[in-house]
Order: sequence, then C-alpha cells, then structure tokens
Amino acid sequence: MLKDAEKRTVTEDGRLMLEKAEKDRIETVWDRYAAQTPQCGYCEMGLSCRICNMGPCRIDPFGEGPRQGVCGADADIIVARNLGRMVAAGAAAHSDHGRDLVEVLAAVAEGKAPGYGIADPDKLKRVAAEYGIETEGKPPHAVAGALADAMMGDFGSRRKELSMVRRAPAKRRELWRKTGIMPRGIDRETSEMMHRTHMGVDNGWQSLLLHALRNALSDGWGGSMIATEVSDILFGTPKPSANTVNVGVLKADQVNIIVHGHNPVVSEMLLQACQSPDIIDLAKAKGAAGINLAGLCCTGNELLMRHGIPMAGNHLMTELVIATGAVDMMLVDYQCIMPSLGKTASCYHTLMISTSDKARFPGMTHREFHPENARDLARDLVKEAVENFGRRGRVYIPVEPVPSLGGFSVEAILGALGGTPDPLLDAVKDGRIRGAAGVVGCNNPKIKHDYGHITLTRQLIENDILVLDTGCAAIANAKAGFKVAEAAEYAGPGLKAVCSALGIPPVLHMGSCVDNVRILLLASALADSLGCDISDLPVAGSAPEWYSEKAVSIGAYFVASGVYTVLGPMPPITGSMNVVKLLTEGLNDVVGAGFAVEPDPEKAGILIRRHIESKRKQLGLDARSV
Repeated sequence: MLKDAEKRTVTEDGRLMLEKAEKDRIETVWDRYAAQTPQCGYCEMGLSCRICNMGPCRIDPFGEGPRQGVCGADADIIVARNLGRMVAAGAAAHSDHGRDLVEVLAAVAEGKAPGYGIADPDKLKRVAAEYGIETEGKPPHAVAGALADAMMGDFGSRRKELSMVRRAPAKRRELWRKTGIMPRGIDRETSEMMHRTHMGVDNGWQSLLLHALRNALSDGWGGSMIATEVSDILFGTPKPSANTVNVGVLKADQVNIIVHGHNPVVSEMLLQACQSPDIIDLAKAKGAAGINLAGLCCTGNELLMRHGIPMAGNHLMTELVIATGAVDMMLVDYQCIMPSLGKTASCYHTLMISTSDKARFPGMTHREFHPENARDLARDLVKEAVENFGRRGRVYIPVEPVPSLGGFSVEAILGALGGTPDPLLDAVKDGRIRGAAGVVGCNNPKIKHDYGHITLTRQLIENDILVLDTGCAAIANAKAGFKVAEAAEYAGPGLKAVCSALGIPPVLHMGSCVDNVRILLLASALADSLGCDISDLPVAGSAPEWYSEKAVSIGAYFVASGVYTVLGPMPPITGSMNVVKLLTEGLNDVVGAGFAVEPDPEKAGILIRRHIESKRKQLGLDARSV
C-alpha cells in the first residue's frame, strides 16, 4: 500500500492516512478514479454532446465516423458550446455565493440576522462610495442596506457595465468595450451563455468563446468580487496571522468540529459557538479538554484568513480527515463536497451535517442555516458534537501540524508597504523581484496530490518570483513549509532579501478560491501605478491541479483581464484545433493574454519565467534568459 500511497500524494499526512483508509476498507476518490479508467475519450476531447434529445451525439476525431451531430453541429461548435457551459456553471457557482452574502448583508441592515454584524465599517464606507452611496452621517446599518440593494442591482443589472469594473485599469476597460466583452449583469451573462448554447442559437464557435470570456468577467469583476468584499465587511478584512495546517491540527483530547465548503456565513457562526464559555464548560464536563474548530477547503480558508483557525487539509484530503476517527462532527455548505463523505463517515462516529438550502448530500442530516436562525442553530450543533465526543473509537492522528502565516488581503499587503504599491514596484524594477505569479486552484486525482502546486511554487520562488496563492493550492504550499518568514531561505537572493526585510514569506496566502479577485485587484493597483494595462505587467497565473467548472471561469476571467495563465490538466477542448489555437494563441490579439497547458509543473515554471522575463524586456527592465 505504501507504494500506491506514494504515487497518489506527496504529503506525509496524505500517505499515512491513505494507508489507514486501506486498512479500514474505506473507498477514496483515488479508488473511484481508478475504477473509471480508461475514461471516455470523446468526453475528454469535448466531442460529446447531449444538449438536446436528438442526441447524445459524438464526433469522430479521426474522421472515420460522424463529422457532425444530428443537428449538424461540427467539432468546433460542440467543443465551444461545452466549454461555454462549463464557464457558465463556474460563474454561477461563485456568483451565487456572492448573492448569498449580499442577502446576509441586507438581513444585518434590517436587524434580522442575530450574531452577524459589520466587522469592517471603514471598508463598508469605501465600497459604498464606489456605488455612489452617501455615507456621511449615516449609521452603518443604513449604509449596509443601501449597499446590499445596489449590489443586488448588479446581479440583474440593466446597465451597460457592472459597478466594480471601474476598479480595472482604464486601458483594460476600453479593451473590453472595444471587443464587446464588457460584463453588463452577473446573472445576465450566465443566462445568455445558456441561451447561446441551446440548440439552434449561437453556432459561431468564435462568438461562443468570446461570450464565455464576458461571462467569466461577470464572475471575476462581479459575483466573486462582491463575495470577497461583503465577506470582509461582515467578518473582517484579513490581516496576517499565524495558524497551522495538515491532519495534525486535530486534537485527540478535544471535540473536533470540521467545517467544509465555501461560504463563511455558516462557519463564522460555528466559530462563535465554539468559543462560548458555557459550551466549552459542557465539553469539559463530557471529558474533553476543549473544542477544536478546523477547516477543509475554502470555508476553512475563510476562517484561517480572518481568525487563524487551523486547516486540516484541501480537497483530496476530505475523506482521509474523517478516517482519523477524531472528527466528531463535519458541517458542509456547498461546492467541492464529495457525495461520498456521508458513506465514509458512517464507518466512524462522525456526525455529518449539511447546512445549505441548495445543497443536500446522501448520508447527511440536513439542518439549514439562515441569517435569522444561524446563531442558535450553530450553538445546538456544537452541543451535539460535544455529546458525540464520548462515542469515539480509536483515533489516529499521525503527524504534527505545520506552522503557517495567512491573511494577506490587498489592504494588508499595501499596509505592509506603507499604503502604496511603490516599494513592491521598486523591487520589481530593480530586479530583486522578477515578477509575480498566482498559483491557485483545486486538487485532481489525475495528478499526484499537491505535487503540481508545491513543485511549481518552489521553482518560482527560487527564481525570485513572488507567489500569491488561494484555495487548495494555498494549503498545499502551507503544508510544504512555504508560508512562514523562515521560508525566505527557499527563495532566490532578490526575493529572499525583500521577504527578510518585510518579515513575510515568499508565498502569500490571499484567501479562498473566490478570493482570486484579490490577486486581480493587486495587479490593477500595480498597473495603475505604472500607467499601463495588466497585460503589460510581469505577472502570470497557474492552476496546476484544477478540476472544477469554477476553475474554468477563474482561468477565463484572468486571461480576459490580461493575465497569461498556465493550466495543468488539459481542458476538454482538444477535439477542435481551432478552439485550441484561439485559446492558446488567438486571444493574445484580442485581450493581450492567452492560455498554455503544461501538466509538468517544472516545465510550467519555465513557461511562466519566460513570460515574465519577456514582459520585463517590453517594459524596459533588465531581462534574464531562461
């Protein structure tokens, strides 16, 4: 089993927990992936279509079978339609997350959300001012209500442009207008994408892909950006704080409660309940030393960024964390939650609770959270977790946690630089920092767990490239030890000097996957300071292990914003060389950036370094050969 575990993950806790899962006869995501292989080649190439009931259809990539679907759609149309629908689903997921938070903001304004409040009133005023809302002399709750109304208008907007696109550099906004991809309404662009891909509507593969970019921009500069900003307003803008990561954050002598998913609305209330003195006393009365709240995936990232709450793992660790036997309760909201978790938990004492009105799972008890009941329900559930502590069997926590530093919001980064990006720009100009790269995205069992993230990040920082990360990638890099000030030793001499002077790690944790917009905002601030566009900067993005439709939307809005983006797994587009060529070459002429695909993270690092050095040369800065 050890050999199989080493093939599946590079992490110590992952290998040890895979061995434990094997002994316990627990089926994992890797087992199910192996059972599915070989996977459908038509689907991998994007050549299967089941949009209408004249199908399902498939195109023969070798030209010996059908060249068109029943309706007459060829490979270019089918591939473009499928990709467009992936973008629409991903944009809808993150944007709906944003809508949920705006609804909580509105409930706070109306006094109908006990336990919630305005944690950052200064940010509330700043964001409200961007929406043209008068804040002088108004109480925070009145401003919050007006802002919630205005943000809801962006979802169903009849305006020509979303409100927050004004944050993008002027040159980028003009490019979006010129190319016809300026996002108008968050829901509108997703709805139009679904309309365009209905049988008999848009059969121009180029126009389908251009609208996919517009749809993605409605996520990045709309729904996701709203989600991040409202989370900061409600729960606090992140500041650097120490935390710990990996399975070792679980405590054998404490009640362990895990939050998993993406929406901080639930996890923030659970944190309050876990810190309640009366419930802590109850836990001690039941024989526990205390209550330990820990996170998985992006709900955990939200708590880590704001409160220093420990992280037990990322996407592919979710079943393995339960297999420790130490989890008394796991609560989930939505996104990236495997339907297998209820079955896995049934082999242990773990209570599984689903909490969202839009996400139910087999083998879980459904207890819906709403703004009006969240505080009381969180208390009830934490008490149930405490009662479950005494039902534990044997516990296996095989590793010690790794220290980490998170909480690098744009405000925190600029604050550390004296309130301006100029010191960072100076370091880029004089070559101490060659550029910056976002390493983001999920895990995928097709790729050795965390190998892509860690390997790419190590190569980049060794070559004086500052890494900004989010989501599952951020947890991988934290477990690898890249998220403490001492990790400057892994960096090249220039980046090491900058990090040592500021007391920061060479890899900055910027939040959950919805918080990728923080990277966009930092890039925009740099571009504005230089008087250029984002596409002129020595920056790049990468998703070495991506799997979800959200990642497709994220990649598309980064490219549409002018950021060269390297993907690890190949998207399902190889059935159309026209689509491949447009995404990897043609988009450079349209939006000033494009995609590359490179499964080998070492080679991906070389692509990113070459891109950064080419941008330095174009800006008149010194350039190294790569």
